[in-house]
Amino acid sequence: MISAHNVRLQFGGRTLFDEVELKFIKGNCYGVIGANGAGKSTFIKILSGEIPTTNGHIEITPGERLAVLSQNHFGYEEEVVLSTVIMGHHELVKVMKEKDALYAKGDKMTEKDGERAADLELKFGEMNGWEAEANAGTLLAGLGVPVELHEKKMKELAGGEKVKVLLAQALFGNPDILLLDEPTNDLDIKAVQWLENFIMGQEDAIVIVVSHDRHFLNKVCTHICDIDFGKIKLFVGNYDFWYKSSQLAQRMLSDQNKKTEEKIKDLKEFIQRFSANASKSRQATSRKKLLDKITLEDIRPSTRRYPYIGLKPEREAGDQILRVEKISVTLPDGEKIIKDLSFTVKKGKKLSS
Repeated sequence: MISAHNVRLQFGGRTLFDEVELKFIKGNCYGVIGANGAGKSTFIKILSGEIPTTNGHIEITPGERLAVLSQNHFGYEEEVVLSTVIMGHHELVKVMKEKDALYAKGDKMTEKDGERAADLELKFGEMNGWEAEANAGTLLAGLGVPVELHEKKMKELAGGEKVKVLLAQALFGNPDILLLDEPTNDLDIKAVQWLENFIMGQEDAIVIVVSHDRHFLNKVCTHICDIDFGKIKLFVGNYDFWYKSSQLAQRMLSDQNKKTEEKIKDLKEFIQRFSANASKSRQATSRKKLLDKITLEDIRPSTRRYPYIGLKPEREAGDQILRVEKISVTLPDGEKIIKDLSFTVKKGKKLSS
């Protein structure tokens, strides 16, 4: 489990987050959404420990391994592709290096060194170290990185291929907590589909993902975290469920001319329909159970006006909507393209070009 307790982040005089209380549970995928500049990537960095909080703290269950999708595409230029992927499991790499250093002593190894090497071999096996290269190769193949590139150095790869290697690095070793910032960038359709299936198969992990890909969020997410004016609200369901239910709730609050009971009925019917549709997804059981437990109190409209805009006229429009009289347009070269144009648009009529 990973949780944020009373998290506050302030840059200069600007408060980006304030009093954030969230708990992320294994078996779920959380999509982080918000307006541009709201702090989605910053929140991922706070969870990973890269950025310290101004107040509050992040808590991770002891013993659980956290992995982050690296955004530094040039940080491993001299490393071999397979080795770069394996580097995603820091503890395994540490064991490998210490083990190799002991064996490099050769005849100078002491009895104590031998005992330590035996302990390291045990740890190495428990972390599936013997299958590390094979597992790394499987991840690379799934993402579309051909075998002939696996032994090349990272500096020899194109930009899109580097992104796939870094993504494989984050996924390597089945981390308990996986933080992904825009993981579908530069991925082809097959790679995106493979990633979707991989995430949906992580039943014992926590996946937290920032993405602008609505289809991807709909496919993999069980929850949505909406960053909204310094607060982060957690909603059950994927992006479409969050968006549609939030809009329904917004209209229910803003439309005073219709009966509240009718809006409540619409909202209940929507929840039931969405729950039924969710039963067809690969995360069927868990998502459907979550949706079945939703009450009207759980559906809250976003306080962010975007993407919902509601406009209401103060009075009914009259019969004459638009009247144009004797409009003329002359180009800089003297050509007259419109001369004495006049027309009237009445209520119920449309203009077309």
